[in-house]
Order: sequence, then structure tokens, then C-alpha cells
Amino acid sequence: MTYKQLIALSASVWLVGCQTTKQSQSKNTVEPNYTVASSQDVYDALTVLALAEEEQEVIEQIPEFDDVWERIRYQLSIPVPQNRAVVAERNYYAKHQKYIDRIAKRGEPYLYYIVEEVEKRQIPIEIALLPIVESAFDPFGYSHRSASGIWQFMPATGERFGLKQNWWYDGRRDITESTRAALEYLTYLHKTLDGDWLNAIAAYNSGEGRVLRAIKKNRKKHLPTDFWSLDLPQETTQYVPKLLALSDLLARSEEFKITWNKIANKPAVELVNIGGQIDLAKAAAMADIPITDMYKLNPAFNRWATDPTGPHKLLVPVDKAYQFKAKLAKMDAKDRIRWQQYTVKSGDSLSKIAKQFDTSSDSIKTLNKLPNNTIRIGQQLFVPLSNGEIDNNLLSGQMRVAANNTVNRKKTHIVVSGDSLWKISRKYKVSTKDLMKWNKLSKNATLSLGQTLTVYQPAESSTIAGNISERTITYRVRKGDSLARIAGRYKVSVSDIMKWNGIAKNQYIQPGQKLKLKVDVKTG
Repeated sequence: MTYKQLIALSASVWLVGCQTTKQSQSKNTVEPNYTVASSQDVYDALTVLALAEEEQEVIEQIPEFDDVWERIRYQLSIPVPQNRAVVAERNYYAKHQKYIDRIAKRGEPYLYYIVEEVEKRQIPIEIALLPIVESAFDPFGYSHRSASGIWQFMPATGERFGLKQNWWYDGRRDITESTRAALEYLTYLHKTLDGDWLNAIAAYNSGEGRVLRAIKKNRKKHLPTDFWSLDLPQETTQYVPKLLALSDLLARSEEFKITWNKIANKPAVELVNIGGQIDLAKAAAMADIPITDMYKLNPAFNRWATDPTGPHKLLVPVDKAYQFKAKLAKMDAKDRIRWQQYTVKSGDSLSKIAKQFDTSSDSIKTLNKLPNNTIRIGQQLFVPLSNGEIDNNLLSGQMRVAANNTVNRKKTHIVVSGDSLWKISRKYKVSTKDLMKWNKLSKNATLSLGQTLTVYQPAESSTIAGNISERTITYRVRKGDSLARIAGRYKVSVSDIMKWNGIAKNQYIQPGQKLKLKVDVKTG
């Protein structure tokens, strides 16, 4: 029975009135007794029917899409002003069809999932386009400011929204977890900034503190507080127009002769609960996909295996999920990773053994079901082994570099006599500006003895594939910049900058000029 038929039947019963039955004293006799419906009953019943028909009609009018881009286009809702900033960004994108093609190819495994999550939260569908602005859907995207993943989370912001970051795993690059965190963050910003989505998107780029200060400044001057009226950093004033330009280009792709290569409007991947640590090469073989594809779908993992302490889940192509789960169910726990037997010697500790075999204490504990870190001389341990073949030959340089960036570990500093922000920043090789940001301190803040400060530092660890940690970034020269100042900022030499960019000895750099810099992302 259809929804319409059910409502009609209910209404017809209502129109007839309330039926009661009497059980006759004589055997098997039932005598009905009818009550006539009032005029109000008739009116109410007809109203129910009309509303049901209207609702059904609306449902039937919602189209079915076979392309995710069309699904997004249908729901675009944020007005796009045709101002200079938006038009300039739109014209740029419109001239670069190859870039749009790359976006579609990179986003193909992820976009359906992101759209589903955006719709669940009933927030503007334009948010699903934000990873294009942030990272062009590069799962290993990394900025010189240490932002990582398709949503480009900074370490501290990632931690704030529950993204685990350690030697094994960086949740900022986890497709499902970073999407959750990004949408939670944007929803929070929307609420914090009085329901203004453009201001929320701007705050995602520059931080809510900066946008709130700009709003407060305008209010004092009795000026409007919409995005277009705020005094924000140049990067942010370009960031929001980029998103709006993409939205406009998607809405009017025929007009601008841009093609958005079709992405099937159905799940491309399935999230599988693996129940414990597993060697990613073995997982790839079980799913019958190349190891590089396994890392692209699960870019959060920095090593040869998943994190022994979780999360215990992997994204696999939806058409490979059944066979993967079937093989996983039959696999013995000790076959999940490569291992060798090791006999504990005098002076050994779990951390020492872990370092020797390029693994972690947690992984050894998990494999051997140890309740704590206590081991004894002569004890036989199973020690996980990394797969050298994967590390050296199969992973792209981009993947190797991404693994090297995880590792901004959280440290705690207790203020002692004689400490200052400058002195602490020198000790940990970070900037005073970062120290103030991490600990919400003002410029003139006074430190007190025993005060606890949070410090984020790159951890010293080997990468997923050797010691490659260099990444090329593009730097736009600002007013007042010099080669020496830029070199100092990125810890490179002036001569290297000149060599990388073909700059002659007596040649000056100009504001707006773009320079290529090869930065060590562990310290850059």
C-alpha cells in the first residue's frame, strides 16, 4: 500500500465516523453502531488528504542524479555576487579546464561521501567544494604552515576537533575523520558568527578570533559586518571568492564552456572495520588493489601498517569490500603483519627494541598481548617488521613526504624562574607567535612560575620511505621582503633560492613575484 493510499484510507474512515460494535447476547451476532461525522471532521479529513497529495507531489519532483556534480549543482544556495573578486577567480578557473579535470579525478573516491555528510548536517552544499580551494582534493596536501590533508587542518585545530596525530597515524589526512572534523568546525563557526556562512567560511581559513576582531572593529565604527565589509588578510579575502567562483562556474558551466567530468552518484568506497593492526601491503593484496591505491584511500597512515591502538578501519573500493572482509575474517591475528621472533637481552626495553626494528612499543605490546611495558631477559617476543620493498619502491615521493609531516607532537613546558616566551621559543625552536597562539596569550602576557604551556614540535622519526622530507612550495613575495629574510623564514640559503629561481646575483625581487622554495617540511 502506498503512502497516498494509506492516508486516503485513514481519511475515509474518519469521514464515515467512529464505528463501535456491540457484542450481542446471542451467539456469533455482531451489531454495528455508526456515528455521523461532524462538518469539522470532514474539513480536517480533506485537509489531510490535500497535504498528503502535496507532499507526495514534492517528493516525486526531486530528480534522481547519476552524477555527483549535478547533485551539487541542484542544491547550490549561497548567492554569488558578480563583484571583481569573484569574477577574477571565476575567470581564472574558466581558463584552466585541465585543472578542473585534475580536481574531478582526485575527488572521485571522496566526493560522494563528502556530499552525503554535508547533506546529513543540512548545511550549504557549497561546503562540499571547499576541499578544492583547500587542497585541490590532494590527500597528501601539505602547506608551509603545517596544514595537512584535503581539509588542510593545522595540528592544534586538528587536535581540538579530535583528530589523533602520532608516529603511526595523522587524522588530519584521514578522509572520513577529517571530513567529520571539518563539518563540525564549520557548523561551530556558523553558530559563533551569528549564522553568517561567508564569515564562517572566512573563519575556517583565518580563524574565528581574527574574524570576530574584524566584526568588533566594524561595529565600533557602525559599519556593516558582512564578509565583504570586513578587514581581513589578503589570503582570506581571496579564499571566499574562490569558493563562490567554483560554485558559479558549476552552476553556469555551459555558459563558460567548462566540463566537470562525471563522478558517479553512488558510493565509491566502503569503510571496513578491521578490528586491529594490519600490514597495509597485506591489506592491499587482500583487497586486490595496488599498495599506492591503498595509501591514497587511507592517507592518514604514516607507516607500513595501521596504528596498533586504532583507529581500526580502512577505506577500500566498494566493489572490493566483500572479498576483503571475507579474507580478513579468515586471517589469524599473527598473520596480519610481518614479524620475527626476538629474544630479550640484558639492557633491552620495549622502546629500544622498537627503535631497532623501526616500529613502536605499542605495536610490540599489541602483537604479544603484553599488559604493560615490563619484559624479562630471555623472553620471546614477536616483533613487527616493516616491509622494505614497499618503502623503497612503491610509494610516491608525495606519499613519503606526507608521512614525514605528521609529526608535530604535543609537549608540555612548565614555566621556571627566568623563563620568557622568547627563551622558551628558542629552547623548542618555535616562534613566540606560535607559543602565544597555542596558549592563547597576549603580546604582553606575564608568565607565572609553574604555569603549564603547550608546545608543538616536529617529532624525530624516520619516514614511511627513508628520510625524504623536502617539498616544493610557491612563495609570493611581499612588500619589504628580501632574499635573506625569506631564506631565514624557511631555513634555506639565499644561494639556493637564487639557483631554484634563476635569479642573477644583482637582480632584485619584486612584490607579487612568485618564488619556488624547497622546504624541509619537518622544520619548515
